[in-house]
Amino acid sequence: MNVLTIAARELRSNFTTAVGWLVLCGWLFLTGLFWVLMVQNYVLQGQQVAFDPYGGAQMNLTDWLFVPFFGNCAIVLIMVVPLLSMRVFAEEVKQRTLELLMTSPVTTAEIVLGKFLGQLGFIAVMLAGTLQFPLGLLQWATPDPGALFGGYLALTLVSASILALGMLMSSLTSNQIVAAVLTFAASLALVVVSWGSSDPNDWFAQASLVTHMNDLLRGAVRLSDVTWYVAFTSFFLFATLQRMESFRWR
Repeated sequence: MNVLTIAARELRSNFTTAVGWLVLCGWLFLTGLFWVLMVQNYVLQGQQVAFDPYGGAQMNLTDWLFVPFFGNCAIVLIMVVPLLSMRVFAEEVKQRTLELLMTSPVTTAEIVLGKFLGQLGFIAVMLAGTLQFPLGLLQWATPDPGALFGGYLALTLVSASILALGMLMSSLTSNQIVAAVLTFAASLALVVVSWGSSDPNDWFAQASLVTHMNDLLRGAVRLSDVTWYVAFTSFFLFATLQRMESFRWR
């Protein structure tokens, strides 16, 4: 019950601050812009294929629309999730309310998990706001439900990973901007680490946040990919827990 109470408080806080609304509106604007541009490109490519006298490659919604759309959404998440995670603990430290929180009759694990679930709930609201884009295609085409499920699962897992990383950064400083910059820099590093790799199975590729999205975006949900994100998230939540435990002994 303590976890749910903290989660609900954390979720509500995003709707009572300017940052929460700016993140939500900015997210919907950027994803909407990407969607419009990609639909236009899909239609243009389809027209070129239709008028090609020699025929053309078969186009499908998954490869030409959903994969690039969800891929761009993941990049946007790398920019906006740090803005959510930056205040989780840094704000408590700055306002000197962390001591009250840590001396309340709740465990450190409940605090960390509650705040994580609250912010993840807000991210779920953000992701739900983009459902209007693929669902709007239903009157013209039939999207692959597997690709849609895999795409949103990938975005959820990526968000959870960045959020857990950001919570650790937020616990290390009282400056929210510093926490956001550190989270963004670390997340970006975990994306570009695979750019120079030609083998998807080598260490650099496997360490990347985006490598494990590739199959998910096409509807192929592999246990190894899901496990990687869960392990990544769990590690940084545990690190955050240990960091917060240290405050109890000060």
